[in-house]
Formats: sequence, structure tokens, C-alpha cells
Amino acid sequence: MNVDIKPGKYVVAVSGGVDSMVLLDVLAGLPDLGLVVAHFEHGIRPDSHKDYRLVKAIAKKYRLPFVGAHGNLGPEASEAVARKARYDFLFDVMCEEDAAAVITAHHQDDMLETAIFNLLRGTGRLGLSSLMSRDKLIRPLLDYSKKEIREYADKHQLTWREDSTNADDRYLRNYIRHNIMTRFSEKARTELLERVRQAKAINAQIDSWLEKGLALQPSLDQLKRSWLMQLPYSVATEVMAAWLRRNGVGSFDRALIDYLVVAAKTKRPGKAADVNATYVLEIGKETLKLIRRQ
Repeated sequence: MNVDIKPGKYVVAVSGGVDSMVLLDVLAGLPDLGLVVAHFEHGIRPDSHKDYRLVKAIAKKYRLPFVGAHGNLGPEASEAVARKARYDFLFDVMCEEDAAAVITAHHQDDMLETAIFNLLRGTGRLGLSSLMSRDKLIRPLLDYSKKEIREYADKHQLTWREDSTNADDRYLRNYIRHNIMTRFSEKARTELLERVRQAKAINAQIDSWLEKGLALQPSLDQLKRSWLMQLPYSVATEVMAAWLRRNGVGSFDRALIDYLVVAAKTKRPGKAADVNATYVLEIGKETLKLIRRQ
């Protein structure tokens, strides 16, 4: 497997599953990389301590430093809660180790499953291309399928553990994997992959336009109301979402964006619209302002 990682120090997320074990083996063979193996035991499964022990032993085998943590989230923890806890841990380790980025083992199948998952949740255009590499989060296996990863693991006689929760179709992602992805022909898979790649390019162009438009606003926390009002509704929703993200409001759904755009376009000056527990949208005659609650 060919992956392109710049020389430097990195935190490698290793769960103990086949994907991350392959990632670690590939990275360990590359020159000029300082690797820190990081494992977060969610505490969702009763046998997850075995994953912890395996990853710690593998790190020792590769003569790499190991950092682990126990989440104790319990069997009822949601996917969202588990994901947040895992990434909070990984980025804490990145900061503590003064590493350049976190590297994860997400692959091509994960990317396609995530696109379908986000479409079903109605997350909009960004949901199609959300599983990509970013400045501090590198995903070097996105060009490789699960089949190719498994073949690499078998060829190199790697050891891993299977996560029993991956068979539980109560989780939407597992349902997609077992009941939707398996029905795709090779042609359908290729076409979906191409749509995801197209979405990535289009989203980059849209985000660039949004950044330019937001840079012309009075301040980070203010929008010209007349500018937003003259935009088509679909464009105004994209502007509102991008503006919230720029102000650190990252958790919102389509219903909230629709509500805020309608309020911004129709409410009288002096009125306000609730954003979340921390912010309200203050509506003036000339500007819209994001105000922190007292």
C-alpha cells in the first residue's frame, strides 16, 4: 500500500481492528515518521479491555510509544457520544505529544457509508464529502477498499480483534454496511464514489465563495442583513451555516438553519431568535449579530 505522509511526528489511532492494524503496519515501514500509538477503550463492550491489551502489545512490538485511556461509556452509549469521546482523546494526545496531526484508518468503504449515512440524516452538501483528510486529521487509506485492507492483513499475517458491535444493525451505520452497501454492484459503487469526489471539488468552490462573502461583513459576529436578504433562500442557508461555524457554533441541524434564515429575513428590528443555550441571533435594521447569552 502506498501512502504519502510528510516526515514528522504523528498520533496514530489504533482500535485493534483490522483497519487500524494495517494502517499501523504500513506507517511503521515508512521512514522519517515519529509515531505515537493511541488507543481509546470506550468501555461499551465487556471485552474491550482485550483490545486495549492487544494494541499496547503491538505498540511494544513496533517499539513505539503507547498512550491509552479508558472511557467507561457503558453499553448504551450512542455512536455520537463514542465518536466525540474518542476524538477528544486523540486530539488531547496530539497536543500533549506536540504532534503534527492525528492519523486514522478510515478507508474507501467508510467514506461511502458516511455519504449514505449523512444523506439519510439530511445533512446537506457537506455530508457527501465529510470523511476527508484535514489539516490535523489525516486519512491516508481513503483510496483503498475494505477488501484490499483485509487482503493486506492476511498477506502480512497481522493480528487483530473483531468488534462485536459492528454486527449490531441497531446502529444506522451498521445497517447501511450490511443492508445497503452489500446490494451495490461494482458499477453502482464506482458511480457513488465519483459523486463523492465531485461533491468534494464542488464543496471546496462553494466554501471559497462563502469565505470571501463573509470576509466582507462588518465583523466576525455580524452579517449585513440586506446582503443576506437579497440572496436566494438556498444560498442564504449555506451562508448562515458557514457563519455559525466561523463563530464556533458547530452543532446544529437543518431545522435550526431554516428557522434562523426565516427569522433574519422576516423579523422586525429589535427582535431575537434563539440559536442554542449559548447564543441568540439579534436582529437589527442593518445587521444580524450573534450575541452570547448573559
